[in-house]
Amino acid sequence: MNFELTYIPKRTEKPRESGVTMMMDKGLSLREVENFIEASGHLTDVVKFGFGTSYVSQNLQEKINLYKQAGIRPYFGGTLFEVFHARGMFEDYLRTLDKYDLDLAEISDGSIIIDHNEKCELIRKMSKERTVLSEVGSKDSGILISPSKWIKMMSTELEAGSWKVIAEGRESGNVGVFRPNGTAHTLLINRIIAKVNPEDILWEAPQKNQQVWFVKLFGANVNLGNIAPNEMIPLECLRLGLRGDTFFESLPTDVADRLKQVNDEEAELEEE
Repeated sequence: MNFELTYIPKRTEKPRESGVTMMMDKGLSLREVENFIEASGHLTDVVKFGFGTSYVSQNLQEKINLYKQAGIRPYFGGTLFEVFHARGMFEDYLRTLDKYDLDLAEISDGSIIIDHNEKCELIRKMSKERTVLSEVGSKDSGILISPSKWIKMMSTELEAGSWKVIAEGRESGNVGVFRPNGTAHTLLINRIIAKVNPEDILWEAPQKNQQVWFVKLFGANVNLGNIAPNEMIPLECLRLGLRGDTFFESLPTDVADRLKQVNDEEAELEEE
């Protein structure tokens, strides 16, 4: 960091097992990737080429190379896996991963229904040669999954070999673990974390209010994904208590209470 500050939460260091941040690349140009790496590469663990963008993006191999050279692990989004799987082209998908030399891959069933035993078998197969992220939750807001089913799917997918399970939130942040208005399904999330280690979960949280909610719940080293390129530095500031939304989270209790009391007193004086 550029200067010293006290009471800043200790962040894990890359390569991380917790505190992972996943940026979502929805079609950045080569120049934009270079600029992103210069500004935020040090804060980025993995980059997802969102949905099917890797099929139509120009200079894909060059982009992959740039991310790798910066110590960032790129991978294709789970929807692309589903596109291949729906066409009976799983082996072709593996060959595509080999072609681009990607050691990180995602298996999801957010757009199509895959028997869960089959999904776990695909995770086992793929995890023999690469690191697997698996996603739980539907992209269809009309499909509701019970907390017990979320827990069972997450647990069995981790047992099958997933490095992290992704809690579906979509790039819009209004499905899965979120309500249509973007607020968190608090009961669902609390039920999940009572049974599944939060460090094994990567929460898709594209909206600022969602990021704030997770940082307040889990602290600076929560795993967060679907972050826009221009939101990486603002998110790190949230993690470290350098924005108003999380300002008091990392301060000692006595300091935070004293400052809050002063704020309350000032607010009362203004009202009078």
